[in-house]
Amino acid sequence: MRTTRLIITALLLTAASLGSAGQSTPYKFDIGAGLGMSGYIGEANRSSLMKHPGFVGELSFRYLPDVRWAFRGTLSLLTLSGSTADMDDVLPSTGPESYDFKSTVYDLGGRVEFNFFSYGIGETYKRLRRWSPYLTLGVGVSLSSSGGETSVAPSLPMGLGVKFKVSPRVNLAAEFTMTKVFGDKVDGPLLNDLNMIKTAFYKNTDWYSRLTIGISYEFGRRCETCHYVD
Repeated sequence: MRTTRLIITALLLTAASLGSAGQSTPYKFDIGAGLGMSGYIGEANRSSLMKHPGFVGELSFRYLPDVRWAFRGTLSLLTLSGSTADMDDVLPSTGPESYDFKSTVYDLGGRVEFNFFSYGIGETYKRLRRWSPYLTLGVGVSLSSSGGETSVAPSLPMGLGVKFKVSPRVNLAAEFTMTKVFGDKVDGPLLNDLNMIKTAFYKNTDWYSRLTIGISYEFGRRCETCHYVD
């Protein structure tokens, strides 16, 4: 009998969670902007993202199908830098003693976001929360310019964050994202194939990070149809 009650309770909780996940938000779209700090991990920095911090600015557009999911497009501008001056394992003896670079990166991508809680403001029976941690994963394209050379490569952003609903339309969010670039020229042309070792394109070590604080505004109110019985 106790086992049966546990099974029924589990089924009810699962049904409730699925029902809340399918709830629509009052608005269909969200537009926002964010500012923050960028970091670089690659041949010219293998230890700490905070060693050579840069700037990142971001614009975003979301489609909001329900309170758990969002589909997001982003356009970001990042500045990256690094140096091999404080590294032991750097370039071959035939190369320079140290290498410094500065890079400008334009990142265009699409992502999926999953909220851990049903995110929103509304009636208590909907079990909505004004804040929620979330995960994000997507694909994108990175255009980098460094050392007089421009390079384009696909990228894979992945991250986590937390969002807070200030009002029914206004949201604040803090987010950390790591992006894997499937190309080896984010840090300039001279560090491609470090130590003259040729590797496959998916084994390069160019990554960049984004730590941002953002604000967004929801719009495009959904139509609500009421059915009256005469």
